[in-house]
Amino acid sequence: MRKIAFIFPGQGAQTTGMGLDLFENFNAAKAVFDRADAVLNKKVSKICFEGPDEVLKQTVNTQSCLLTVSIAALEALKEVSNSAIKPDYALGHSLGEYSALYTAGVMDLDTTLKAIQKRADLMQMACESSKQGGMSAILGLSEEKIKEALKEASSKGLVSIANYNEPNQIVITGEIDAVNYANELIKEAGAKRVVPLAVSGGFHSKLMESATEGFKDFVASLELNDAKIPVVTNVDAELTTKADDFRRKMPEQISSSVYWTQSIQKLLTLGVDTFIELGNGKVLSGLNRKICPAEVKTYNVFDKESLMNTVNELNTLNV
Repeated sequence: MRKIAFIFPGQGAQTTGMGLDLFENFNAAKAVFDRADAVLNKKVSKICFEGPDEVLKQTVNTQSCLLTVSIAALEALKEVSNSAIKPDYALGHSLGEYSALYTAGVMDLDTTLKAIQKRADLMQMACESSKQGGMSAILGLSEEKIKEALKEASSKGLVSIANYNEPNQIVITGEIDAVNYANELIKEAGAKRVVPLAVSGGFHSKLMESATEGFKDFVASLELNDAKIPVVTNVDAELTTKADDFRRKMPEQISSSVYWTQSIQKLLTLGVDTFIELGNGKVLSGLNRKICPAEVKTYNVFDKESLMNTVNELNTLNV
């Protein structure tokens, strides 16, 4: 028997038009979009399908839209496979973790939608109220050398690691002057590429602490369940199942590093040989190619064609 993990993308994976094919072809997907529109009292579906890009890329919209597309993909997969394709584990990159929590039964759909919208609202407020933040992707430099550069760059302000995306890609975050200085030091240290990211703030850093604190109060009131399958949490790359642990980690995740590489590696040690990326694009599939050995397979579900290809191929493997 194959061991399967469902994985869900985060901010940066959005494109205008996402989810429309799922909406038009699968009743279960359409129901998710309709519910998102109703619960959040805004046209999530219209923003996904029509944009425009400048509206979709606003944090307050991006997070709820990506979550809705991922859950729509998940429900469409259940519809087509008669729930025969089941995950042993779930995880998501940053906001994608909320789709994983839904998959594992930690929150129902309405609660998940409300939680991601509150998270996005608080993060946007933190961006507007804190010092100007920025982020950069670093390719082809060791973690040790990046940390040395960050230590020196911290003389200019707050700067730290946001994401461990894959062994050769680490994202840094913090106050813009410190990030820019770190970029120069990292180039001098021999990085293959340094790519400043088009973001509205220094996500996954202490600049988000006001959002973390505000979210603690919100999460305290949520009805959370123990997970039916383990979720590998971003903050520590550990298997998590207890509701109280999620209640603690959900706020913490906003301002802490995303240990994505370590999370995938953890599942490889547990024998996972099949990943299914549910949601827009193939960002996580690309990261998996850099993290996983060649025999580990990653499938995608983001439209009708990719869904049917995934189901048909897994059926031939008797998953």
